[in-house]
Amino acid sequence: MSVRSTRPGRSAGCVCVRCFDGGVTSHDEVPRVVSASREIAAGPREIFELIADPTQQARWDGNDNLAEAPAGQRIRRTGDVFLMTTTKGNVRENHVVEFDEGRRVAWTPAEPGQPPPGHLWRWELEPIDAARTRVTHTYDWTRLTDEKRFPRARATTADKLRASLDRLAALVEIPDQPPT
Repeated sequence: MSVRSTRPGRSAGCVCVRCFDGGVTSHDEVPRVVSASREIAAGPREIFELIADPTQQARWDGNDNLAEAPAGQRIRRTGDVFLMTTTKGNVRENHVVEFDEGRRVAWTPAEPGQPPPGHLWRWELEPIDAARTRVTHTYDWTRLTDEKRFPRARATTADKLRASLDRLAALVEIPDQPPT
């Protein structure tokens, strides 16, 4: 497993505190791009089908945020929009902004009829061999503009992304094979 994060520079509107040693730190200094990766004992096609079918997403969501999605929304290309209902009952339009069948998909969620506020969910699949795939799950909120969403964005950690990867693996891995 690998977990990586990046930290952008401070924004002009950040809240800063002067430290006793004279240094300045920001309350906003948390990673705005968080990723987790793991090897899954399954081919990329099988894994990608679970990711690209919104009706399957609640089964492996490590944030426990997704409840359901209407059937027939399989993601097929950049520009697709799929609907998802959250566990709080909110409907989200997810705008697909990156797509490479079996390899990569990313979307930006938004309230229905509204532009996406700037956070992105990405899945990347790298075949290792016919039966193993390295899967990387990324949450990127570097362009998030709605400050009301910042606390939730900050709470989306690499551990939560890893939980999604682990749940996804549990759905596709052959039980006889040892975990990686």
